[in-house]
Amino acid sequence: MFAKSWAWCAVLCVSAWPLTVAAQDTKLDPDAPYTATRGNPVTYDVDFSAVVTPPYHAKVLKIWLPLPQTDAAQEVTEGALTSFPIEVAPRIGKEEKFGNKFAYFEFNKPEGAQIIRHKFKIKVYELHWNIDGAKVHLVKNWPADFDKYRKSETQAVVIDDQIQQLVNKLVGKPSNPLKDMTTVWTWAQTNLKYDHDHASLQASSLHAIEEMEGHCSDYHGLCSAMGRALGYPTRVTYGINPMPKNSPSHCKMEAFLPPYGWVSFDVSETQNLFNVIRKDENLSQGEKDKLLAAAEKRFLSGFRDNTWFKQTAGTDYDLAPPAAKKAAVVRTIYAEADGEALPEPDPANKTLRAFSWMTVHKFTPDRKVPYPFKDLSTLQPAQ
Repeated sequence: MFAKSWAWCAVLCVSAWPLTVAAQDTKLDPDAPYTATRGNPVTYDVDFSAVVTPPYHAKVLKIWLPLPQTDAAQEVTEGALTSFPIEVAPRIGKEEKFGNKFAYFEFNKPEGAQIIRHKFKIKVYELHWNIDGAKVHLVKNWPADFDKYRKSETQAVVIDDQIQQLVNKLVGKPSNPLKDMTTVWTWAQTNLKYDHDHASLQASSLHAIEEMEGHCSDYHGLCSAMGRALGYPTRVTYGINPMPKNSPSHCKMEAFLPPYGWVSFDVSETQNLFNVIRKDENLSQGEKDKLLAAAEKRFLSGFRDNTWFKQTAGTDYDLAPPAAKKAAVVRTIYAEADGEALPEPDPANKTLRAFSWMTVHKFTPDRKVPYPFKDLSTLQPAQ
């Protein structure tokens, strides 16, 4: 099922990594910028709208639109935030738990659908951490600021007995964080089935472990829960693939691996990439083995593509201003009418004919850019 090269690395490569513990690491900071080498930037003109249809005669429609922020991986140039047909000025705010930024629109007595629109430019870099597994070390005492990334949640990244027992069986006593997380990712890649038709859309670790299938959200919610069960800080980051897609939302998981800090891993898309390679009838077995090894190496070294930008980090938090309840995740927008959340649309469901809201989007890159999880030319042969 999974690539032989991956299993080889999981068993042999990481076995040489020593058990090292930082006795007192005073530089641990969950808000530290990415330490990856960045390059190969692409600038996108983004024209993003959401058409939201509230229930008949709703009194108040509230919409939260996540706003991407400038950081070490992306640079945002704001354009305009508008609404139609009712014109309202959005309130801009940050939620307290993770610092995610939102534009909040409130429509009183909306009759019919409302459209919110966000136009901006974003320069996105490709990130390479080039991780040396021998340098990754255990942390004896994590600062309290990391608690929100290490504990079980109530909605998304939940650690139940089944997940804890699975981690105990697979890993046992934590040793090297990257070695242990590789074991987790290998298990997920080998056992989970990618299925967008049967997904939680909520980064639900419980959906993934119970159904053994889902999409990126479920893969990364479960891997994050398994990492936390080992005591490691993890989080789900949600963002946008600026390319023609029915739904442009996509997530990745990040693990905090000292001394590298937060490192991005795309577990589900890497599995899909392995499947693309294995099914390519134009490749010889030798060519497939080289490409599989290159994809594995890129994944384990820490890689984030320039065909994705981050909008939110973390799960299970109060919005700004607060909604009627906490949001498990915010994929593209969050909306509620008269205090009740509107259901998430799932464009992958071919039988669904009614949507509470849907996105309308156009992304214009400043140059042609290949998608690294499908375009095999982006993979360099393993050395």
